[in-house]
Amino acid sequence: MARITVLGGTGYAGAAVVAEARKRGHEVTSLSRSAPESPVDGVDYVEGSALDPEALDRVLDGRDVVLSALSPRGDMAGRLEGVVTDLVSRLAGTPTRLGYVGGASSLLTEEGGPRLWDVSKDHVPDEVRPEVATGLNALTLLEESPASLDWFYVSPPEEFGSWLGTPSTGRYTLGGDVLLRNADGTSTISADDLALAIVDELETPAHHRRRFTAIA
Repeated sequence: MARITVLGGTGYAGAAVVAEARKRGHEVTSLSRSAPESPVDGVDYVEGSALDPEALDRVLDGRDVVLSALSPRGDMAGRLEGVVTDLVSRLAGTPTRLGYVGGASSLLTEEGGPRLWDVSKDHVPDEVRPEVATGLNALTLLEESPASLDWFYVSPPEEFGSWLGTPSTGRYTLGGDVLLRNADGTSTISADDLALAIVDELETPAHHRRRFTAIA
């Protein structure tokens, strides 16, 4: 059994990871600014903000893994990079792994090719650009972190979000730095299926200081 803290544990991706990890018998703590609509039995739900150092103090000590599934929106817009920097400082040199659920824009469109962001940025709405920038910046911060920090970064596929209504399949296909697509050209996954990949990584670490992606 691992001790896992999920920052943003009531959001789309975070809640799915919380549920899957607890289902497998792990000790799970969720830090979120709001209470869950459907709490999972046995999960320690802590209400607070990752911007509050005292709130982080309550949920980081002695954890095997800390996973950030925070959304760079609302009062977190433009400030999530600071949270990542704080987490790196706190966890470097400790046994605690740091995971980050980011975006797809940093994925390569093909092996050795440009990033998805590089080929799509001209069509991205202005209001979305700051969120994309945060995902790109977070990956850079982890890549430049001290070697004593064991981190992993999860890039969902091109289409990922609660508004899509993506059905869960109970399976996933794992990838690395290149955007994955199915035979029909789709690149999507549900939060539940992505949670399978993330909790598998928590249980059997395979990506040390590396990024991975997954599609259904």
